[in-house]
Amino acid sequence: MSVETPFRTTVTVVGMTCGHCTSSVQEEVGEVAGVRSVEVDLASGAVTVTADREIGRAEIEAAVVEAGYSLA
Repeated sequence: MSVETPFRTTVTVVGMTCGHCTSSVQEEVGEVAGVRSVEVDLASGAVTVTADREIGRAEIEAAVVEAGYSLA
C-alpha cells in the first residue's frame, strides 16, 4: 500500500485587505485542478496550496489574478 504525499506550495499575494479578499483567493485557487486545500493568512499575504500534484507558480498566479490580486 502506497501513501501519497501531497505537494505544498506557498506564495505571497498582495492587495488583500479583508475576509472577502481571502475568500476570493481561496475560491479561485481552489478551482485549480488537483488542489486539495488553500490556506490564506491575511496579515502576511501568505497563501499555502496543498495539492495532489505539483502546482506551478503560473497556475497559482493565474487564479490569483482572476480573483483580482497579484503575487509578490
